[in-house]
Amino acid sequence: MSFDLHSHGNIHEIVTRHISLLWNVVFEKKVIEGQASFTGEALVDGVSTFVFDSKDLDIHSAADSNGESLKFTLDAYHEVFGHALTVQLGSPLKKGDKVTISVKYSSRPTSSAIQWLSPEQTADKKHPYLFTQCQAIHARTMLPCQDAPSVKATYEASVTVPKALTAVMSAVNSQDDTIHGDLRTFFFIQKIPTSSYLIALGVGDLVSKDIGPRTRVWSEPSFVERGAYEFAETEEFIQVAEKHLGPYVWGRYDILLLPPSFPYGGMENPCLTFVTPTLLAGDRSLADVVAHEISHSWSGNYVTNKTWEHFWLNEGWTVYNERIIHGALHGEKERHFKALQGLKALDDSIEMFGKESPHTALYQKLDGIDPDDAFSSVPYEKGFNFLFYLETLVGGLEPFLAFARVYLDKFKFSTVTTEQFKELFLEHFEGKVEKAKLDSIDWEKWLYAPGDLPVPPKFDESIARASIDLGDRWLEKGEGQASDIAGWNAGQICLFLDTIITSPKSLSTETAEKMDKAYNLNASKNAEVRFRWYTIGIKAEYEPVFEKAAGFLVEQGRMKYVRPLYRTLKKSQKGSELAVKTFKEHGQLYHSIAAKMIAKDLGL
Repeated sequence: MSFDLHSHGNIHEIVTRHISLLWNVVFEKKVIEGQASFTGEALVDGVSTFVFDSKDLDIHSAADSNGESLKFTLDAYHEVFGHALTVQLGSPLKKGDKVTISVKYSSRPTSSAIQWLSPEQTADKKHPYLFTQCQAIHARTMLPCQDAPSVKATYEASVTVPKALTAVMSAVNSQDDTIHGDLRTFFFIQKIPTSSYLIALGVGDLVSKDIGPRTRVWSEPSFVERGAYEFAETEEFIQVAEKHLGPYVWGRYDILLLPPSFPYGGMENPCLTFVTPTLLAGDRSLADVVAHEISHSWSGNYVTNKTWEHFWLNEGWTVYNERIIHGALHGEKERHFKALQGLKALDDSIEMFGKESPHTALYQKLDGIDPDDAFSSVPYEKGFNFLFYLETLVGGLEPFLAFARVYLDKFKFSTVTTEQFKELFLEHFEGKVEKAKLDSIDWEKWLYAPGDLPVPPKFDESIARASIDLGDRWLEKGEGQASDIAGWNAGQICLFLDTIITSPKSLSTETAEKMDKAYNLNASKNAEVRFRWYTIGIKAEYEPVFEKAAGFLVEQGRMKYVRPLYRTLKKSQKGSELAVKTFKEHGQLYHSIAAKMIAKDLGL
């Protein structure tokens, strides 16, 4: 029986150490055809099978390293977890033995990991495009694998695509590409053991531009200059992270600027972060997403949650490290300002699930539950706030960063659980911090109880105060003028809008109209500002916002924006029908993960 609730793999008996992929990307059929070879190591004596996860794959054959056929079976299909693909080994293995087998297969057009875009769905409208998104348990729809984060393997790949296109992966190029007829083959290698959810592929009309000694931006030609400008601070972010967390071990750090349907702000694929074009604000004000994904190079990719129940260890640490970068570059008050902004996202998630929901706890029991269904800001922001609470408890930033480096070194290239984190923390600070302080930590409430933060945080509000005061003024008096926000950055404007959104009071239609005229919010190009302003306008039933919001919903597919906006529209008097109509007409533009979640939100 598997020790990961979300994997059929017999990972307590044998684990994958290396994967070799031979892929042919066939746009006409919307499939990846090819072969995956696996080198596994037996953890116990008497291992006679190698069991993988497989979903929406057509399995053609299995063979040993000599090419001799091996028997295989597909167990009963599970709607969320797919099949168990069991390959019978030629002879039983002893503990420590290694074996290599290969599986020939093809994906299906319905693969949830792979999004196929027609030329019309791309920015430049000339060529088709493919990108993958395997987190949390979608890698099994792209290749048979032991789809559990605790299984870390190196991988290599040979990827053949139409000659006019370029392939990139979460790896580095191992040799120059080759052309044969109308096809082109790219070669990759990832030498650092990596979880299956971090295997990633992008194929399209891609060009690149260097933005640093180890960084470049990839995108369609029309976006590459904008991307290079927007993410010009990337190398500086990496250097700050290295100063605080240790060396960057992955070699290259490239960025793939994806088409608008990408469902996340970013995805921390090793060597090649995927990002949404909603970050192209024109003023680098949204580049903090890149700082977040860079931070994953330590927390998430280098040290990984053992199972998805411990997801907060990936994301809570990453938000913490991201804000360390901001504090180092812009001052400690800026770190606190970012933390205050994050509280709004946490409140939204707790409100969505309900305070008694187990999905509002840091450690989440997910037996039989698709991890996508539990996705929210809770592991990010509640996780950050727990780490910040511990930082203040042990005496501040320096002693806690010293612990962070010990934590990263202890679990490097491996995985970690919540209990292991707790044990190491107490072991590290024993004798360094008063026993009474350590004993005061309510681990049960922080880690396992649902609902609000057990200890309300105390953040410096000096940067935030003007934003909060302006929000309060609009709630009380319903008036303002353009000079109120003159010289403000996007973050300050967002916090001002958040102050209104989180208030139990709501603006009248007339007040929303005054606000729009005062600040020209309907003309904003910043995705974060637009998202918040549309939320306020919809709740106020301010009619000019509805058409703008519907347009925003179909010009991009980032779940951070589309899911809450659809829910807000659905609840409004004027927007309920518009929400359903917009999704039914344009749902095919979204990634399958996003489309599934939006449909649930709308009750469809």
